[in-house]
Amino acid sequence: MNKQISIGYCQNNKVDIPFHSHPQYEIFYFHGGRCNYLIGDRIYVLKPGDVILMNGMTLHRPKLFESADYIRTTIHFDRHYIEQILSSMNMPGLLEPFTSLPSIRFHLKESERAEVEELLQKINQFSCQSDSLSHFQVDVHVLELLALLYPLCKQYLRKTPLINSQKENHVQRVISFIEEHYMEHLELEQIEDELHVSKYYLANLFKDVTGITIFNYVKQRRVNQAKIQLMLEKNISVTELAYQLGFKYPSHFSKVFKQLTGVTPEQYRRSML
Repeated sequence: MNKQISIGYCQNNKVDIPFHSHPQYEIFYFHGGRCNYLIGDRIYVLKPGDVILMNGMTLHRPKLFESADYIRTTIHFDRHYIEQILSSMNMPGLLEPFTSLPSIRFHLKESERAEVEELLQKINQFSCQSDSLSHFQVDVHVLELLALLYPLCKQYLRKTPLINSQKENHVQRVISFIEEHYMEHLELEQIEDELHVSKYYLANLFKDVTGITIFNYVKQRRVNQAKIQLMLEKNISVTELAYQLGFKYPSHFSKVFKQLTGVTPEQYRRSML
């Protein structure tokens, strides 16, 4: 298996994945079923043939539905590895969709779907083999996939994703409000006053659309930001970081961080170093 590129092909297992982030860039292709995909402050109500390109570090999770399939293919790749190859070919711009926005979602036409699905099948086929030629084939087909997707998604770079219903629109507004204020002390009443919608209605609606409560989302958003700052700001103390992220007590921050990651902030920083 190529360590710089991994693929989960045509998966239909339904695991309750929490909000998470990762340093790899990701290509997500939705084959069929039902899913609301939350990335940062965006909610995507997926249709078969949708593609999502994301930089990975933005908090994301799928919201699944018990009675529906969730068939998807995901490709994760090391950005520096692909960047180096593309730079040698004078084509670094193919990574623009991953660098310009936290995520882009677009829908493929039937002919485009056939091309993409054929490439995904080839990448999966060669990734299951251990010889160097097969590794090379994986690289070639991933580059081919990036070249195919780039002109298709370029027109979407400056478009706002569509929200399918009033329900998702309300939750979208809650997430956007949280994105602006998650480093502050937050109360449901603030969100109620800002959006002019009952806090009880919003709380139930948020759980229904995303699968988690508003305040669990806030915790996960803060911890994700903490992970980024622990990697980038080597001199910031855990206490200082806790206050920056809206926690009243550093001990509470450390407890929440360990609950969500399995390690303390100090252990996480040491592992990154």
